[in-house]
Amino acid sequence: MKSFKTVLPILCGAIAGAIVALIIANGNGGTKTVTDIVAQTGKSVPTALSKGTGMSVNDIYKQDSPGVVDIDVTSVSQGTNNGFFSTGPTTSEDEGAGVVYDMKGDIVTDEHVVAGATKVVVHFQDGYSADAKVLGTDPSTDVAVIRVQNTPASELHPIAFADSNDAQVGDSVVAIGSPFGLPETVTAGIVSATGRSIEAPNGYTIPGAIQTDAAINPGNSGGPLLDAAGQVLGLNDQIETDSTNDEGEGSSAGVGFATPANTDVEVADTIISGKKVEHPYVGVCLEDATSGSGAEIVPNAGSSSCSTGPIAAGSPAAKAGLEPGEVVTGVDGKAITSADDFITIISNYKPGDTITLTIRSSVKSTATSKVKVTLGDRPESVPTAS
Repeated sequence: MKSFKTVLPILCGAIAGAIVALIIANGNGGTKTVTDIVAQTGKSVPTALSKGTGMSVNDIYKQDSPGVVDIDVTSVSQGTNNGFFSTGPTTSEDEGAGVVYDMKGDIVTDEHVVAGATKVVVHFQDGYSADAKVLGTDPSTDVAVIRVQNTPASELHPIAFADSNDAQVGDSVVAIGSPFGLPETVTAGIVSATGRSIEAPNGYTIPGAIQTDAAINPGNSGGPLLDAAGQVLGLNDQIETDSTNDEGEGSSAGVGFATPANTDVEVADTIISGKKVEHPYVGVCLEDATSGSGAEIVPNAGSSSCSTGPIAAGSPAAKAGLEPGEVVTGVDGKAITSADDFITIISNYKPGDTITLTIRSSVKSTATSKVKVTLGDRPESVPTAS
């Protein structure tokens, strides 16, 4: 199964600083170690859902469970040959969940659920099963769209997506998924925090994640985190845990994370339209400034776990002349108080946009200067230091 180093890369490089170990809820045995925007409109949905109705867990389940599917994934890893010993290809089976997105048979799930899939089978609540093809994936946001083949319209029950920006701490939530191979499992809790940053499968950071204490376990990945109106607030994605088995598979400790619905919708719509999902890229390794507010470019490679080093070679940051130890305090006049602020603001731009950074020369400096940076198109994975 996949394993990732305990780092916190960001949308435009990699964040250093406080690091916590998390386990992704990725199906049977499919775990990996990780670290700590536009509402859907015009979709065909079962009912017109209104906010704040305070539906019971049972009512939410009855309304939405037909739109939650169980996903079985077969993948084949390549064999190895080191000159002395060789191994043949290995077949593995994993399981996750997904959300019916539209009446065309599109289903939204986590990218890590279907990564490397050679065969995908979708199981509906009533026992109907259908093969699916992977329509597209975006490892940077951990979102994928699969499409079921030759499926009757009567099997498709799209669920409306909420505006994840409206999520507030204490809001009631419900998770539906297939933990440990048990489809249609329902758990309930609250929104524990908003605006969290979690690591994507390719090493970048997903901003705006929703933290919940609803029980999420391996197999819940890709299933919905639903609000009190039965709308999808996000896709269940990761858990923090200090409890793992011999295979590295973790279990819920009451700290789970869902990717934000606004990002899920934006990426899904782009994939379904046949367009490329693009993300802006700066190429700096940041941490919260140790003195005052702002996001500091780490002083040297040895001071963090950033694989890029302070500034990735050939990156927009390098071309703009940014230096290790400098502190970013603003982007186009918007104040930056932390590295997370920088991630969130940059995520609203596109490759090719030119931004103006407000820079202090060091954490102890008070004088500022302005530096223009033209954003690049994010590499497929976080660059490593040369």
